[in-house]
Amino acid sequence: MNKRCLAMVLAGGGGERLKPLTKKLAKPAVLFGGKYRIIDFALSNCINSGIYTVGIVVQYEPLILNSHINSGGIWDMHNGRGQITILPPYMNENGGCWYKGTANAIYQNLEYIDMYNPEYIIILSADQVYKMDYSLMLDEHVKKAADVTIAVTGVDWDEACRFGIMEVEDTGRIVKFEEKPKQPKSNLASMGIYIFNTEFLKKCIIEDENDKNSANDFGKNILPKLMNSGAKLNAYKFDGYWRDVGTVYSFWKAHMDLLEENNKLNLYDPTWKIYCEHIAVPPLYINHTAKVNSSMIGEGCYILGEVTNSVIFPGVFIGRGAHIKDSVIMSNVRVEDNVDINRTIIGSNSWIKAASIEYEESSIEDRIYYIDEGQIIE
Repeated sequence: MNKRCLAMVLAGGGGERLKPLTKKLAKPAVLFGGKYRIIDFALSNCINSGIYTVGIVVQYEPLILNSHINSGGIWDMHNGRGQITILPPYMNENGGCWYKGTANAIYQNLEYIDMYNPEYIIILSADQVYKMDYSLMLDEHVKKAADVTIAVTGVDWDEACRFGIMEVEDTGRIVKFEEKPKQPKSNLASMGIYIFNTEFLKKCIIEDENDKNSANDFGKNILPKLMNSGAKLNAYKFDGYWRDVGTVYSFWKAHMDLLEENNKLNLYDPTWKIYCEHIAVPPLYINHTAKVNSSMIGEGCYILGEVTNSVIFPGVFIGRGAHIKDSVIMSNVRVEDNVDINRTIIGSNSWIKAASIEYEESSIEDRIYYIDEGQIIE
């Protein structure tokens, strides 16, 4: 795969359903998996797939995200082989406005696309957790001479109403697309990953921009219109691990998935690394009083208590007699002695002095407790 394919990463959403995790930062910048940020997965997929030129569309609370992306050095895109460009909304001689939707975000950056004149454009969401070789998807797009190829994956039927759902023939041709149907007839969900022939994409988004009744969104407007226009839409079926961490529960569940012995994401695969920022912290310390089972524990942690089936980010202190179970503890949290925590997400830089935070097994499935960052619980 070469630079004939340009990646456009949509990273400007506010993540309303993931609040309070996204209260002060963009969803793609949210910490994940003990050491990563969510956007690391899409960008690592790009570098591993041979895509070295990437535009990142930002808007909501971009400071931490921009700082994390910087020049692209984390993903080795700063040494002449490629380039990451951050693309915020901007003013020009005709004025300017915020990005109104996913399609409008691409429309406002046509000048950036024209700088590279790629043959194909892959549009990615920056707020999903998965590993995927985009070059295989591009190969299928070219082989089938599609106008648009959409990555799809099977989801649980009770979650299908959250996604754009497609009905697909055995040949891969998409015959029906419906955005967030109330009564879905299929569980094949759009992953929010699209490959367009560049000239076809330009035509679509310019026409959509001229439609004053459009919300300028790929799922709501562009794709349904294409279904009715006779365009050739192809589905690329992906059977690997993929999770849209768009809610507090799905964010927690994705962390619990990491702790399964044979989890499909497999962060330990040396052939498909997830690149991330490295921080200067001391090694992990586990005291003789500690008990650790089925957990991920980051660098710089100091563990005196018991940790079971949990993900602990760097710099966390867990005191003697403390019990952490089925939880996600963000960076630089201090948990004092004899604290019990269960099914809880604790935001960074919090101090849990004396508390028992637990839900009984009979509680509703998605009842996940969350402590906002920087809190002191006494």
